[in-house]
Amino acid sequence: MTNILAISGNDIYSGGGLYADLTTYTLNGLRGFLAVTCLTAMTNNGFQVFATDPKVFQAQLNSLQKVDFAGIKLGLLPNAEIAEAALSFVRSQVGLPIVLDPVLVCKEKHDVAVSALRDELLKFLPDVSIVTPNLAEAEILTGLSIKELEDMKVAAKKLYALGAKAVVIKGGNRLGADCALDIFYDGERLEVLSGPLSEKNNVGAGCTFASGIASQLVLEKEPLEAVKTAKSFVYQAILHSDDYGVVQAYGKQKD
Repeated sequence: MTNILAISGNDIYSGGGLYADLTTYTLNGLRGFLAVTCLTAMTNNGFQVFATDPKVFQAQLNSLQKVDFAGIKLGLLPNAEIAEAALSFVRSQVGLPIVLDPVLVCKEKHDVAVSALRDELLKFLPDVSIVTPNLAEAEILTGLSIKELEDMKVAAKKLYALGAKAVVIKGGNRLGADCALDIFYDGERLEVLSGPLSEKNNVGAGCTFASGIASQLVLEKEPLEAVKTAKSFVYQAILHSDDYGVVQAYGKQKD
C-alpha cells in the first residue's frame, strides 16, 4: 500500500487529531503512519495539551526516516521545539506533497502558545504544498482582521506571498453565510468553494479536511481537485457524525 504520514496530536475523545487522520487515510486506501506530537485531556482546568517529550518525538521521527512516504500531513504542533523537529523532518523528505493544518485555535477554545508558535509555523510555508488555516488561525498567521469574504481573499494572498504554494482558508459558517465557504488560492486561481451546511456535530472536520487533501494529493490529484474532493468527503463525514466526531462514525457507516 502507499504510505502516508500524520505528524499530529491525540484527541482524548477520538474525534479529531491523529484519529481523524488515520481513519481518513484508511478510507482513501492508504497506509497511515503516525508521529505523536502531544496528548490531551479534559481536566478541572479545561481542555489541556501535554506536549510529547522532545527527545521522544525526535526518536519517533528517527524511526520513520527509512519509511518510503508518499505524503505528509502536519497537525497540532504544541511548542516551538516540536515544530522545529517536525520542520527538519519535512525538509528531509524531498519532493513529497505536504499539507500543514496550523492548529492554533481548537473548537475547545484552547490555544497552543500562539505567540511562540506563529513564527515557527510561518517557517513551514515554503515547504508545504497546501496550508489550511481556519479564519482565526489565518488572522494569527497574517495579522489581518477577517470579517467578510473579501478579507479571506486578502489573507489567502498574503499567506501565498509568505511562501505557501497553495492556500485553503476554511471559513465554514463563521461569516454568517447560509453555506460553508472556503477560499482556495495558488497564485493564479482564486476560487470560492461553497458547500451545504449541517447542524450535526463537526468535531474533527478540520483535521479530516486536511488529511483528506493530503490523501488526494498522494493519489495524484492536482491541488484544487484534491481540495474539492476532500471538502465533499468532509461533508459526508459530518452527516454521519456521532457525539464525538465525524470521520470514525462515517468509516463505520461505510463498512
